[in-house]
Amino acid sequence: MIRLHVDQPLSAGTLIELGADQARYLTGVMRKSVGDELLVFNGRDGEWRVAITEATKRSCVLTALARTREQSTTPELELIVALVKRNRLETIIEKATELGCRRIRLAVTRYTQSDHARTDRLSAIATEASEQTGRLDVPEVAPAQSLDHILNDWPGNRRLMFCDEGGDVRPVLEGLPPGDRPWSILIGPEGGFSPEERARLRGLDFVTPVGLGPRILRADTAAIAALTLWQARLGDWRS
Repeated sequence: MIRLHVDQPLSAGTLIELGADQARYLTGVMRKSVGDELLVFNGRDGEWRVAITEATKRSCVLTALARTREQSTTPELELIVALVKRNRLETIIEKATELGCRRIRLAVTRYTQSDHARTDRLSAIATEASEQTGRLDVPEVAPAQSLDHILNDWPGNRRLMFCDEGGDVRPVLEGLPPGDRPWSILIGPEGGFSPEERARLRGLDFVTPVGLGPRILRADTAAIAALTLWQARLGDWRS
């Protein structure tokens, strides 16, 4: 069944007026009409079964019928990824959403290959991935900040999993300590971290350096591997 993310509050009998893009998708692409049903979610009120009660090519009104799933939350997991080429960054956003990230932050490092990214485009990719994978929320995609700024403002209760290609680290499944505290995962650019960045990260008490195996991975592969291993060790894959 089609799933859509909406911004409006959801409860029985609620009328949901879709924007032009979503209306065009339902009526023009998916050929849905009045009386057809689909699922919607907003990240707060669970998932709801709704029916199309008004439909044109440019507008569509849904009526909420019944809740199908109570709201649940994804693990307290954040991905911090250095800006890379657009197609690889878009892949990272999509896969991070599928793998259960609650938040994605973009970072600028010394060897970053790009200095900007369209967060609106990346947020749309995250929304579409959430719709397709059954998530009940959509991860936030935060604008790019320098790695120094991110580290300087680090919250005291959060750990950082630093995927270090420099060696002298334990594998992820051995190096991550148990516990339910919030975690972030840091993935560098294709050129890796500079010696200065690596030294600073290794010297911070909230950082856990880990390795992703004997081969050098591209940023998108590294992000997928790191998120998968974290989920297997500390996340909701254990349930």
